[in-house]
Amino acid sequence: MNEISRRKHFIPVSEAMREYLVRWDRQYTLPATYNDLQGFSESYPLFDKEDRPTHWSSVLYPGEIQQELYPRLTSIYSLLRTGDVEAVSHLFVERVDYCEFGNSKPFRIRVVNQYNDNYDHFYVKVADASRIYGLELEHLLSPNRINYLYHENSLIEEHIAGIPGDAFIRDYLDREDTNQVRIAKEFVKFSERCFIRLLGDMRSYNYVIDITPDFEDVQYRVRAIDFDQQSYEGRKTLYLPQFFKENNQVVGLCAKLLNYPTMKQYQEEERSLIARRYTSEIDRLRHLITCMKKDRAEPFDKVVQLRQELGEFHQTTRFDACNSMGEIVERNLEFTLHRHFD
Repeated sequence: MNEISRRKHFIPVSEAMREYLVRWDRQYTLPATYNDLQGFSESYPLFDKEDRPTHWSSVLYPGEIQQELYPRLTSIYSLLRTGDVEAVSHLFVERVDYCEFGNSKPFRIRVVNQYNDNYDHFYVKVADASRIYGLELEHLLSPNRINYLYHENSLIEEHIAGIPGDAFIRDYLDREDTNQVRIAKEFVKFSERCFIRLLGDMRSYNYVIDITPDFEDVQYRVRAIDFDQQSYEGRKTLYLPQFFKENNQVVGLCAKLLNYPTMKQYQEEERSLIARRYTSEIDRLRHLITCMKKDRAEPFDKVVQLRQELGEFHQTTRFDACNSMGEIVERNLEFTLHRHFD
């Protein structure tokens, strides 16, 4: 089983990556930054609907800071959702939460519509190059579109809706109305997506289950929500969700309900879909991977370990010359998808 014992080091955003973000309309001048949110004076623990503790705390700001800060946050929400920095007058910030758990130490902003009390969230995080690479690869190669903004040291991300994986495993997995075969299928496809683009640390609280009613049943999709461990660690198994103990119940379900030919079928289906997205986004992907290859801030010993383990896994020497995680990602995509390009 995988264990990650140390926090990942932050990798600064390079000049080449900034040019990429400008080119592909991800960089904006923001009314407030991560640093502005750090000026809170008090905090108190946040509990869920079942009165269970969460990793989040709600934070309070001195009156004069809050009066200035909250309208700037609604402007950011408007920019994220509509592309217009002009704040909508009937939206207001109800709450700001802070999480010390995890690498990015995010702030979560709850924005409420005063006409109908409907609310939405967005996140303000410290900008980290690994995370941005992860967000971009998710946007380009997965079935999910990702909306985020970058400015200086700040990353603004929209909320990804779904039931957190740990909560789903605890509360939904064994329910009679849960289609366990479909859950097993989607976990196999999710694992394949993570491994092909080398997204690591998919423990159960780092992904959500999106449930969509269908005309006869329901459909499920497993969606990553944490992208900090994009091609950073050296161990191959850290990019395979089935090797985390937090996912053991789902892995057991896959072993019970799916035979080997069926799993291979789902893996090949997912590879074919990724190959089509790869082809349709080839110019942007080449630009992104060029940035990754130039950005060699990750520890080189991890690069050496991963290229060796992937070479052994794929039974090839094609990874031996890789000197950055960007080169390894490029080679892994080419090696795993090549037969679908013919």
